[in-house]
Amino acid sequence: MRHLFYRSIVISVLFIGIVSYFWPPMLWAFIVIGPLIFVGLMNRIQKSHTILRNFPILGYFRYLFELISPEIQQYFIEKSTDGKPFSRNHRALVYRRAKNVNATHPFGTQLNINDENYEGIRHSIYATEPVKEFPRVDIGSKFCKQPYSASVLNISAMSFGSLSKNAILALNKGAKKGNFYHNTGEGGLSHYHLEGGGDITWQIGTGYFGCRTHDGDFDPDEFKKKAATPQVKMIEIKLSQGAKPGHGGVLPGSKNTEEIAKIRGVKPHTTIISPPSHKKFSNAKGLVHFIAELRELSGGKPIGFKLCVGRTEEFIELCKEMKEEGVWPDFITVDGAEGGTGAAPLEFSDSVGIPLEPALIFVHSTLKKFGLREEVRVIASGKVLTAFSILRMKALGADICNSARAFMFSIGCIQALRCNTNDCPTGVATQDGELVKGLVVSDKAERVYNFHHNTIEAVLELLGACGCKHTEEINISMFVKGDEMVALTNRYFPDSVLNRVDE
Repeated sequence: MRHLFYRSIVISVLFIGIVSYFWPPMLWAFIVIGPLIFVGLMNRIQKSHTILRNFPILGYFRYLFELISPEIQQYFIEKSTDGKPFSRNHRALVYRRAKNVNATHPFGTQLNINDENYEGIRHSIYATEPVKEFPRVDIGSKFCKQPYSASVLNISAMSFGSLSKNAILALNKGAKKGNFYHNTGEGGLSHYHLEGGGDITWQIGTGYFGCRTHDGDFDPDEFKKKAATPQVKMIEIKLSQGAKPGHGGVLPGSKNTEEIAKIRGVKPHTTIISPPSHKKFSNAKGLVHFIAELRELSGGKPIGFKLCVGRTEEFIELCKEMKEEGVWPDFITVDGAEGGTGAAPLEFSDSVGIPLEPALIFVHSTLKKFGLREEVRVIASGKVLTAFSILRMKALGADICNSARAFMFSIGCIQALRCNTNDCPTGVATQDGELVKGLVVSDKAERVYNFHHNTIEAVLELLGACGCKHTEEINISMFVKGDEMVALTNRYFPDSVLNRVDE
């Protein structure tokens, strides 16, 4: 191919030269041919890219197609039921509910309901009218002085830094109108989280952003001051997240602006990787004591922690320590290995952690075994998007659900898969000022509210179809799997799981 390139140069130059002899304006062709020849010769000399060295001009098409391959896949190849992590049908459902337009689906299901992975809910022939009052769940153990009444669907942890300021504002304003909470993510409590007036769950990660010393340790005085903010309703200690358990949060340097660095207490324009674990504690006893300390410093607000389950024996040990110390959290957020992130090593996203369903069952069963389940609320986080998924999480042991990517869709995310590049075309996951301007806060805040409102109404409709009036009435026996009409208990509650918990 290199010889073909050289022959092409010679032929092109001779052709232009001959034609220009009879028609001089042809010399203008060198405006195009000249730069191509120069680029081709430079690629022939360079030693870093084999494709460009062997195909000095045509090789660029490879990089072009690679650049736009996600768009080609999404717009021209994938089916309505395809698309990862979320299918086109599910993305479209969020868009329609967020825009408050017709969210119905025509002509019947496109799923293969005879597939063994199909899951459905068993309705009742005595269906009831959906209730009007949206369900709420009280969070707060006997140690809690300021319990919080939460919606069954809330905004999961997403930091300012991972998301743009306009995205944070839109999410929080929507949460305010819809009366549900907004988790800050580990990036700290910014003024954008507070400006919208919505309820806040302040997440404390391993970097202690927003309440850290210059050396990166936990600063109790700074925490106490911010925890007293009226909008902060709950505090969540982040132990790990589903998309990268055992790996600290990642903020690419391109997103780490002066403003974000100031909020986090770090150096700007550098990639920030949070420590994989907390400095404040290194075992179950230390975590229990940290829970007690935060509860005291916050004036008795609900304290919990978030984790992706890995070694089940460590969680069992933690529950034993809670009972021995007489201290436990007010809630536990369980994230699945399928959870989302703005940036993570592929090995961590694909190969670390336990999926949400078995993890949720395990946490629920273990808390129940130790007599803690009535005191500790369980929050499910991981690919929760539809009313069905909310009820399914409830049946598997959750009290309420958090969702991140569904709410991202509601403010315009198109699953472009560029969260880690600072090039998000919708202004959601970027700090590029020009891209951020495209996200209009007032419009997107309304869509956040609409999506939440319409999804909860869908939850109530499903409850009515099952002859129920509240999410508390949902249980696993109402769900079936595959074409054999097998109860989900056979898959999700096998004897081996329960026996392991009892050990």
